[in-house]
Amino acid sequence: MTRKVLARGTVMIFAIIGLIATSQVRGEQDFKGFRAPNDGPQSIEEYEALKKELSNWGRWGPDDNLGAVNLITPEKVAEAATLVKTGQRVSMAHPVLQEPAADMPNPFDLSGNGSKFTYTFHSTTHSHLDAVCQFDYKGVLFNGHRLGEGIKDENGCHVLDTDALKDGLITRGILLDIPRLKGLPYLEPGTAVYPADVEAWEEMAGVKVGSGDAIFLRTGRWARRAVTGPWQLYPAPPGEGEAGYHTDMARWFKERDVAIVGADVSNDVTPHLDAAAEVLAETRLMPVHSLAIVDLGIVIVDAMDLEAVAETAAKLNRWEFMVVGTPPRVERGTGSLINMVAIF
Repeated sequence: MTRKVLARGTVMIFAIIGLIATSQVRGEQDFKGFRAPNDGPQSIEEYEALKKELSNWGRWGPDDNLGAVNLITPEKVAEAATLVKTGQRVSMAHPVLQEPAADMPNPFDLSGNGSKFTYTFHSTTHSHLDAVCQFDYKGVLFNGHRLGEGIKDENGCHVLDTDALKDGLITRGILLDIPRLKGLPYLEPGTAVYPADVEAWEEMAGVKVGSGDAIFLRTGRWARRAVTGPWQLYPAPPGEGEAGYHTDMARWFKERDVAIVGADVSNDVTPHLDAAAEVLAETRLMPVHSLAIVDLGIVIVDAMDLEAVAETAAKLNRWEFMVVGTPPRVERGTGSLINMVAIF
C-alpha cells in the first residue's frame, strides 16, 4: 500500500512539473506572436449579433453628442483629482514625426518659421484622438445616425464631432502595461491582448478598471521601434503589423463601462486573424475600433507614447492617475492631434 501511494505521488509530482513546463512554454509562445484558436466573429451574422449585444445606442438620449464620455460625471472628475499626490506630470504623446518612415507615410510638415502646420493626424504614428463620428458601420454612426447631408459628409461631422469634447477629457487613467506583466521589453507585432491578460495585470498592479475610466494599453511599440527601427503597421504585410486588443475586449469594455480607450498603437491587433474576412472588410480591418466607436460610443486615442508614463508609474508603484486631455475646438472634426497628460 505504501509503495502504491509513493508511486502515485511520484507520478503526480512529475505531472505537475510537466504542467508547469508546458505553461511556461505557452507563456513564451503567447507573446511571440502565438494566436489563440479563432474565437472572434466568424461571420457577419456573428459580428452583428455582438454589435446588438454591446450597443449603447439611446442610452444617453437621441440627441447625445458625447457617447461614453457621458460616463465621466462631475463626481468622476472629482474622484480623479484625489489621485494627485506628488503633482508629477507626464505627457503620453509622441513627438510628431517630421520625416517619412515605414510607419509614417505622411509626416508632419512644419513651415513658415514654425507658424504653419500641415498634417494628417489619423495615422499609426501621430498621437491622436478619434471622435465618435470617425467610424461608421454600413453607413451608420453611433446612436443610429446615417451618413449624409447634415450628419457626416464632405464638410465633416455635424454630430459627435471633436468640438463636442471641448470641455476636456478629465478622468481616472489606468495604465495596462502588458509587457511588464510578462517580463518582456515589448510585445511582438501580431500579439493579441485578451481580457484575461488585462485582468491578470489588474491583479498584479492592484487596480480595477471601472465606470468612466480611461485605459491606456502599453505594448512597448516605441521601445521596439528604438531597437528594430520603424516597420509598416497598417496595412500590415506578412510578419509585420502591431500588437493590440483582440475583438473579445469589446465586450469587456462594455462590462466595465470604459469611457476612453487608448494605446501606443492603433488599439486593434493586426493582422486580425480571428475575424472573418467579410467582417474585416466591413470594419475597415479594425473590428475593435468599429465596436468601440460605433456601438459603445467610446473615444479612441491612437499612437500614444506610454514609455515615460510606464517608467514613472513603476518608480511610484502606482498604475492609476488623473488624466487630462483637451482636444482643439474643431467643429465638424473627426478627430485631432492630442497630448494627454498623466498627473500622479
